[in-house]
Amino acid sequence: MSQELVLGIYVFIMAMFVGFEVISRVPSVLHTPLMSGTNAIHGIVILGAMLVAGAADTVLLKILGFIAGVFGAANVFGGFVVTDRMLEMFRKRPTDVTAEKKNA
Repeated sequence: MSQELVLGIYVFIMAMFVGFEVISRVPSVLHTPLMSGTNAIHGIVILGAMLVAGAADTVLLKILGFIAGVFGAANVFGGFVVTDRMLEMFRKRPTDVTAEKKNA
């Protein structure tokens, strides 16, 4: 195994641990702004995937670019769904008109 590959795997594993520690310590109040930020990052991932797939010389690079685009799009879609559900918690719910008439 080449030293470059081992270094890449090491950096990837360390990034996973650091990412998990950072995200697990975020207070729940900040989750919605954090999701908006990650949606922007995944938009950049989709752009990069399209550039890789468009400039690919080999079949492997075309497949990796396509997979990266699919994963990035899934993350953007999931991020919007989660953000919408979180914002739904802060909206006022309509009052029940029949319950108010019974109490009056």
